Amino acid sequence: QVPLVESGGGSVQAGGSLRLSCAAPGYIGKSWCMGWFRQAPGKEREGVASIFTIGDGTNYSDSVKGRVTISLDKSKDTVHLELSSLKPEDTAKYYCAAAISKDYCHVIWPAGFDYWGQGIQVTVSA
Repeated sequence: QVPLVESGGGSVQAGGSLRLSCAAPGYIGKSWCMGWFRQAPGKEREGVASIFTIGDGTNYSDSVKGRVTISLDKSKDTVHLELSSLKPEDTAKYYCAAAISKDYCHVIWPAGFDYWGQGIQVTVSA
């Protein structure tokens, strides 16, 4: 199984923007849902955004709603996460994930996702 691979992370000042990408060859076609998660040091992994692979319905956590956009590029087997108006509290390692089931897509629950990338760091300075 080819792994999910995140890219586009880095360091940015507060108020800035980043675009994360996840190369997901073969996953979008066999998964009901693709998601982005993040984990800061000492904290649990939390859902950020998710998107149904059929219909493209999206879901966002309250902490990022209005500042984040998730999208699919099915022609390139890629999932994007646009981050804007970044805050220092957005600093975390961001993970891409795929879910075979659609059951937990709405709530972006980590345990409901089956395949994970290695993650990529996003650091926001004040």
